This record gives sequence, structure tokens and C-alpha cells, in this order.
Amino acid sequence: MSEPTQKYSITMPRDIAEAARARSGPSGLSSYVAAAVARQIERDDLNELIQVAEAEHGPVTEDEIQALRDQLQQARRQQSGDGASAA
Repeated sequence: MSEPTQKYSITMPRDIAEAARARSGPSGLSSYVAAAVARQIERDDLNELIQVAEAEHGPVTEDEIQALRDQLQQARRQQSGDGASAA
């Protein structure tokens, strides 16, 4: 991270802190926690976007969700098939 940093004091359950420290690797606990917070902010932003879209267009139905999952699965199959034939 090339952005300026600042030191903060946070409190979290010990078992979570120990698990994070064990997984943080050479980048360290601070980098691990910063990445986790950044992912949470992205999720929060996406949830806000979904709320705005649903307020404007109505909620997404289970059928629409399944249709998009099917499209994604088909695209992944095609992509892996293309990669196998190119090799």
C-alpha cells in the first residue's frame, strides 16, 4: 500500500485475532486486517447499490437469480473448453 497510513487501536475477540495473525503471513496482521476491512467496505457498497436498484426496479426474483447463475455456469464451461482446445 503506497497510501499514507495511520495507527489505530481496535478491539476484537482473541480467537479471531489469533486466527488472523496465524493467516497473515509475511505481510503482517495490519495488512491482513486492512484487506479484510476493504473487502467489507466493497460488500457494503454493493449492498447499497442493490438496495437502490431494488427500490427503483423492484426486488430480484429467485428465477432471475437462477437464470443468471445458469448463464455464469455456461460461460465458465465455455471458457474452460476454449482454454483446453487452445493448449
